[in-house]
Amino acid sequence: MKKFTGRKKELDQLQKAIVSGKSEFIAVYGRRRIGKTYLIRQAFSGIFTFHVTALSNADYLMQLANFNVELLKLCPDEQIKPPSGWLEAFESLRYLLEKNFPERNRKVIFLDELPWFDTHNSGFLPALEHFWNHWASARKDIILIVCGSAASWMINKLINNKGGLHNRITIKIKVFPFTLNECEQFLLSDNMTPDRYQITQLYMVLGGVPFYWDQVEKGKSAVQNINDICFTETGLLRNEFNNLFRSLFDNYQKHEAVIKAIASKSSGLTRDDIIRKTGLPNAGSTTRILQELEESGFLNKFLPYGKKERNSLYQLTDNYTLFYFKFLRDLGKDQNTSWITHFDTPAYRAWSGYAFETICLKHIDQIKHSLGISGVQTAVSSWRCNTRKKGAQIDLIIDRRDMTINICEIKFSVNKFIINKKYKDILQNKISLFREETGTRKALFLTFITTFGIDSAGTGYGLVQNSLTLDSLFNQND
Repeated sequence: MKKFTGRKKELDQLQKAIVSGKSEFIAVYGRRRIGKTYLIRQAFSGIFTFHVTALSNADYLMQLANFNVELLKLCPDEQIKPPSGWLEAFESLRYLLEKNFPERNRKVIFLDELPWFDTHNSGFLPALEHFWNHWASARKDIILIVCGSAASWMINKLINNKGGLHNRITIKIKVFPFTLNECEQFLLSDNMTPDRYQITQLYMVLGGVPFYWDQVEKGKSAVQNINDICFTETGLLRNEFNNLFRSLFDNYQKHEAVIKAIASKSSGLTRDDIIRKTGLPNAGSTTRILQELEESGFLNKFLPYGKKERNSLYQLTDNYTLFYFKFLRDLGKDQNTSWITHFDTPAYRAWSGYAFETICLKHIDQIKHSLGISGVQTAVSSWRCNTRKKGAQIDLIIDRRDMTINICEIKFSVNKFIINKKYKDILQNKISLFREETGTRKALFLTFITTFGIDSAGTGYGLVQNSLTLDSLFNQND
């Protein structure tokens, strides 16, 4: 059985709440299958005074009946009238907690998949507000934990609530995807011993979603596992995309439209580009969709070096979604293919390079640690020169406060990367163009991030000031 992996910071936050000596209102959110409920169960050893999980796609009466079933477990020997609404349901919860549990004991209330309770015109949210504001918050013994995958609801209606729950959340925990290091520990906890190249191949497809990694089987290579999980008819991720956005967002079709538009251009799209491609209005509603997708980890918003805010680009950075659009979207329902058939094709090479780049962007802290600049304030961006016939681009720029810029080249390869004479000239031209166009006076350090390092036999080896390998990305992020 796998041991609990990672989440040290989140566990510390939850365990501090247990001994805080005051009532706590804890909101835990994150994308589907990221391990939110598992984290909460681990922190509280699975022991809750009251625990209820909302029903998926259920109406108001079914949600209320479900809540009442759990209420009855607090008073097996007592007759309780079924609540007629959410206000009465929370009043019954208050009554039973006061009656059956002494004030000196911490009472842990866990409401899982909270957004599903809030059906149309149900009055759920005002009832929750009343329960917290007029009873729980005035005590010292209540830990109210709410959790949900529906990002738009959790962010807009709870965390950024403008009404009765405004600033009432005492602890906000966003559960992020696993890092490469955490994925490695996850596999090791199940007595698997894959090498880091294999783990990286898996991460390029699965991202850091623990539930996806739970499908990885011992004794199979990364290629075999990807094939089983993504390409077989019963593979978990063969049709995961069809359920992914509808489980996270209201009016999910608009979110899908944005994702499809951005997936068409790896370098990213501006907000104006997205509006043109999707037909969405130039309004706050579109900005909110972009914010929700970014908050949920599907998009990365970044400002190209030297550009203004309105030139910000949105890039698709969710690994599974990238993989889906490249290899799975056009598979017929009964069409079978093998992942191995995609190897060493132009489509594979283009995808693997970009997928590895997204991994690096998600491990900036590890890169900074390997460069010895963890304590230096930095800004991360990319750069593209389109003012000349022979344009140039830089994958990753780390602009440092110590008057230095790391110009990073990111390369995914099966062997040490060779910088030949032709590529050496390209690099020199790129650095010259960057200094000329930006006018920077900072020192420029050419930094390569590759799978296995730079081959010293290449003619351009001497240009490289810093060479990082996969091991650098696997640093534990403290």
